[in-house]
Amino acid sequence: MNWLPESFYARPALVVARELLGALLVVEEGGQRRVGRIVETEAYIGEHDLACHAAKGLTPRTEVMFGPAGVAYVYLIYGMHHCFNVVTDATGAGAAVLVRAVEPVEGLPPGTRTDGPGRLCKALGLTRAHNRRGLCTPVLHLRPGTPVPESAVSRGPRIGVDYAGTWAAEPFRLWVRDSQHVSKGPPPGRRKPA
Repeated sequence: MNWLPESFYARPALVVARELLGALLVVEEGGQRRVGRIVETEAYIGEHDLACHAAKGLTPRTEVMFGPAGVAYVYLIYGMHHCFNVVTDATGAGAAVLVRAVEPVEGLPPGTRTDGPGRLCKALGLTRAHNRRGLCTPVLHLRPGTPVPESAVSRGPRIGVDYAGTWAAEPFRLWVRDSQHVSKGPPPGRRKPA
């Protein structure tokens, strides 16, 4: 199988967030294969990162983040939108990468919106049932895609983490600059080019 190996994820979240750009997120369930090319990510680098769920310590919700890398962390926000993350770094680090947007590649009807974590989860059929699943399985995996050159990558603050103090301004959001599938970002004055 040409899946990204578990060792791919066992690295710092910022490294994984960058290298996930261009990778293919594949969900194969119920006789359907849905594929999206990752065009936007956000890194959450561990307990000391106040925007990271792990900053609140080990809880039933965050336990998966402290486990081995290469596992899905899927949670519900606002009681209605799922968010898909990949657990990264060493066991115990509490780090993950949120996949914010994908470009539809296969199995999605024309016009399907995948710009934003809730929309991409809805389009790909990702729910809390996928939480804690390994990312090297026939049902859920990531494959190498077309590498994105550094010149095509933008960086800026993560979205929706204003509560995190100075951590809110860290440029831990990465996106493919010219992609039409990137989610709405912060006001133009806050965006930082690569």
